Amino acid sequence: MTTPVEPATRKRVLKVIFFSLLLDLISFTFILPLFPKLLEFYRNVEAPLDPSAPPSKTLLSSVLGYLNTYKASFARPIDSRYDIVLLGGALGSLFSLLQAIASPIIGHFSDRYGRRTALLLSMTGNILSVLLWVMATDFRTFLASRIIGGLSEGNVQLATAIATDISDPSKRGSTMALIGACFSIAFTFGPALGAWLSTFSTVAANPFATAAGVSLTLIVVETIYLYFCLPETLPALTQNTQPTGVQTNGTETEEKKPATTTIPVAVHRTNSHFLLNFTHLSFLLFFSGMEFSLPFMTYDLFGYDSSKNGRLLGFVGLIASLLQGGVTRRLPPLLSVRIGVVACLLAFIMLGRITSVLGLYGAATLLATTSATVVTGLNALSSFESHEGERGGKLGMLRSWGQLGRGLGPVLFTSVYWWAGREVAYGIGALGMSWVAMLVMYTLRTPPGSEKVKTAAKMMADEKKEL
Repeated sequence: MTTPVEPATRKRVLKVIFFSLLLDLISFTFILPLFPKLLEFYRNVEAPLDPSAPPSKTLLSSVLGYLNTYKASFARPIDSRYDIVLLGGALGSLFSLLQAIASPIIGHFSDRYGRRTALLLSMTGNILSVLLWVMATDFRTFLASRIIGGLSEGNVQLATAIATDISDPSKRGSTMALIGACFSIAFTFGPALGAWLSTFSTVAANPFATAAGVSLTLIVVETIYLYFCLPETLPALTQNTQPTGVQTNGTETEEKKPATTTIPVAVHRTNSHFLLNFTHLSFLLFFSGMEFSLPFMTYDLFGYDSSKNGRLLGFVGLIASLLQGGVTRRLPPLLSVRIGVVACLLAFIMLGRITSVLGLYGAATLLATTSATVVTGLNALSSFESHEGERGGKLGMLRSWGQLGRGLGPVLFTSVYWWAGREVAYGIGALGMSWVAMLVMYTLRTPPGSEKVKTAAKMMADEKKEL
């Protein structure tokens, strides 16, 4: 049996998880609004549109050549202004597919060698990735930065595994919601901060070096913070050394109890991991396609520029933050997933028919509900189906399947969007999300213990004390 984590230890670890993940995600979101201008900068340097300019033989010019061939396969013409957006989508898909490869490896590594060790190694890769972005005066270096980042980013899944290690079943849903709140807060403020920092050009050869430099600073600060403040939480490594179930990093001295042998407790699985993983992939396949196509749709319908799209995304992030803090943390995980999937289905239906900005923001509210519930709930469900010695690997596989869907969704969805139009694309998306709704309504079941939650008032009081 696993020795329960003492409340003081849980409180300390939760603080470390929350603030480190917040730093990480804010740094990660800096680049999101910069992709169009950033890639335009590299194109103007390495593959200019001016027909009088001499032909270039750079990596970027070759990539754009393949992109034009892909565009030519559509019956409907695709305006050249979408070249940069398509390239940004391709890079986003590449990052997600690399995450699909790396996530299970990082998870299994953390099950064997510890969460803290895996997280610090992941941070080393993140530092190298952002350092390359600071130095990226050409597209080749920038691409290397994205590849290293995709292969090394493990903070989210490891934070989820750590949260599971220190939480009993009655608190797991609220703890997962706390991690989800980090996403919502970061996506509310990070992109805007990144866009503002990009207005300061300190290096002529890389106009985005200021934003990259601040991102690097946040990552380095996060790594130092984790090194000195994060204890080990993997039960297999802590049960024999610490009375609280948590091993320190050597900066503290605590009284130790005699060693005991920890035997992993068998888990009665209510939902197979294959079913959870397949649900995650199916959901993100359609959701990420809609997410990526949203700026195109708002541009076509309402003439939105980047600032108006930024305000729309900020609205989604703000609503999601409020829901994570006030609603999601109180819901059983399966109910959270079901609410989010139904909200997503309604958003698909609305986006295929809206003609006003009011309707757009109504659909955005539904998207915020989805963002605040589904992935958080699936992570919690997966943790209930895993014993302590396999959580890292199982959560890594869940993330891997999800990232596969996130990598394929934008390419497939936008292809339908350009080929058949908005109504058909969102109609097909609604049909796909109906299939996901059937999965979560009729095949997923509630794991034992996941509904043994405290009253809302009691839980809110406990979480305030912990943070």
